[in-house]
Amino acid sequence: MTLTTQTSVNPAAELMLADPREVGGSRRRRRRGARTGPQSMRTSALAATVKWVLLGAGALVMLVPLYIMVISAFKSQEDILRHPLAISPEMFTLDYLMQAITSEKFNVIGAYGITLLFVALVNLFCIALAAPVAYVIARGRSKWHLALLLLFVSGLFIPGQVTLIPVVFVLRLLGLINTIPGFILFETAATLPVTIFLFAAYLRTVPRDIDEAAALDGAGRIRAFWSCVFPIMRPIVATVIVLNSIGVWNDFVSPQVILGPSSGIYTVTTGVYAAVGEFSTDYTTVFPTLLLAIAPAVIFFIIMQRHIIGGLVAGATKG
Repeated sequence: MTLTTQTSVNPAAELMLADPREVGGSRRRRRRGARTGPQSMRTSALAATVKWVLLGAGALVMLVPLYIMVISAFKSQEDILRHPLAISPEMFTLDYLMQAITSEKFNVIGAYGITLLFVALVNLFCIALAAPVAYVIARGRSKWHLALLLLFVSGLFIPGQVTLIPVVFVLRLLGLINTIPGFILFETAATLPVTIFLFAAYLRTVPRDIDEAAALDGAGRIRAFWSCVFPIMRPIVATVIVLNSIGVWNDFVSPQVILGPSSGIYTVTTGVYAAVGEFSTDYTTVFPTLLLAIAPAVIFFIIMQRHIIGGLVAGATKG
């Protein structure tokens, strides 16, 4: 015969024997659950709606002018004025775009080549100068290293147009005005502040063990940086290349002032200005020329945009 013993549990006694932290946690969870109701759901839905409305409005502000410029490059003057937002097979033509490509005022192939040369040289010199400086700042522990970083970062708060007059004065004294070396020197100096800032922030996340391991193998600081540390910087280097390339490609004031029309050297932006003219109203020349100028930059940015986010995030999450 089997006897089954049943014991009654007093809820109050069970509550007294429970861990106070568990009891407090369960009470907080019940209170949070009570607050999560239809009103909270309506608030979150309203916030999401407002967010998407603002994002959509911002997208329209940026995309509508780009859309007008693209479709207007393939329409006649009359269609551009009468139907600025419309495009149809009857309006579409490649004649004006071909005229812009073969224009004598704007040698688009030559402008592409000169601008790409400037982009490559500025990136090369900027990375070669900024990387060692950022390495010294990131590995330094004294207040002087922080002061040096702040000195370079302060260049971000000075508009480039403000420095053009003293830059022209200095370049004229050096005999570099209206020359390619003078323009490369100015653009490299202009890209150094943001490049050093990004490099230093990234290098602070790179473990010092790499430097110590290279030193144990007999490598000096210079060799250790270029052989061991710099290859790790590929994500942020890609980010810097994208940002600097778009900045140099779209720059108009600097090449217009430093190179000048008398030099005969035209970048994409200054070539557009020379082709369109100051008082031009011929939209069949303006829009195709503008499309030719910005198309490579837009395509390059679309292809390389993941490297911008990837490089910035890698510096923040690298352990």
